Amino acid sequence: MSDTAIAVSGLIKRFGDQLAVRGIDLEVGKGEIVAFVGPNGSGKTTTIRMLCGLLTPDGGEGHCLGFDIRREYDAIKEHVGYMSQGFGLYSDLTVRENLGFSASIHQLDARQQKVEAALHEFQLQHYANHLAGTLSGGWKQRLSLACALMHEPELLLLDEPTGGVDPESRRSFWHIIRQKSAQGVAVLVSTHYLDEVELYSDRLAYIHTGTMLASGTMQEVIKQSSLVAFRLPGVSTALLETLEKQAAVSMAEVLAGGVKVTGPDRMALERCLNDFGLLTDAEAVAPTLEDLFFYLARHHRQLDV
Repeated sequence: MSDTAIAVSGLIKRFGDQLAVRGIDLEVGKGEIVAFVGPNGSGKTTTIRMLCGLLTPDGGEGHCLGFDIRREYDAIKEHVGYMSQGFGLYSDLTVRENLGFSASIHQLDARQQKVEAALHEFQLQHYANHLAGTLSGGWKQRLSLACALMHEPELLLLDEPTGGVDPESRRSFWHIIRQKSAQGVAVLVSTHYLDEVELYSDRLAYIHTGTMLASGTMQEVIKQSSLVAFRLPGVSTALLETLEKQAAVSMAEVLAGGVKVTGPDRMALERCLNDFGLLTDAEAVAPTLEDLFFYLARHHRQLDV
């Protein structure tokens, strides 16, 4: 049996004349958490909806859990847990009723026992008879995850599941996700929180305007970009604006105690700093994911011009 939960290549989706997803390749292994990142409108939600059988691709090929994504979407739905953006459950049903409805949708046996087990596992007992619409954001997301996992799926597709919830709820949510991953569940999760990418994911995939620009571990994608960064003390605002316009500089930003500049070519960036008399005091620092994503997005836009 394959250890791959998702394997797609050349995936394409159009909406009229708009090309929303442009031939992306993506792979997620069983028991692996892959963070799916990119700006709003980059194609993350569209891709996830194709993978879970809600949208039919216009091009490309691949499988989810061994099922063909273009022909066997009904089978995919039976084996995948999906959380949409926002709250996708019934606000006018209680927590228990939402769990029961999810169990009935998947035609589970011993539904009442499984509902009670889910209430216990996700610590929802206290809210069992509360209307779902009255819950806080964190508890709504916990309920959504409980429903997505009700049928014990082998693959979780989560679309910005922690958006708008407090840090404690986010940490609790990710604790559950890591537990499921350790049990062999594959997870593809879109997020705007870069700390989640760094702390909880095994790999990342970065998409921009429908194009996959980078994939791998955080260390791999930063290394592949050849991006370097320097911290510069005591740089004036006027000089900062000048540095931002230099070809060797992909980004210059103000930090506590100085300025950080980044670029994809160490020698070119060092020459630039030397020309401005800044190289002597420059301190090499590690580029961050934010630095990388800014560079990739800017470079991609320049290529499209």
